[in-house]
Amino acid sequence: MYDESLVYLVRETILLTLKIVLPILGAGVVVGLVISILQSVTSIQDQTLTFVPKIVVMLAVVVFLTPWIVQRLGEFASDLLWVAIP
Repeated sequence: MYDESLVYLVRETILLTLKIVLPILGAGVVVGLVISILQSVTSIQDQTLTFVPKIVVMLAVVVFLTPWIVQRLGEFASDLLWVAIP
């Protein structure tokens, strides 16, 4: 038998992690797809051509979403304290 608050905490942690990571990874996937299409059209096969733009775009998304990420983590920390205190 599991404690319900522990199951709730793990569930919310996983969901929050997915909510934060999905926009960043989604931007990387879209940029990678666009670069791959351009590489196949132009027959340019250079590894850095896909790696560098993905990193730059993913960092830009992180910088753009930082206030949202901090707000979500703050709400989670607040909820965590209320769940932990009986």
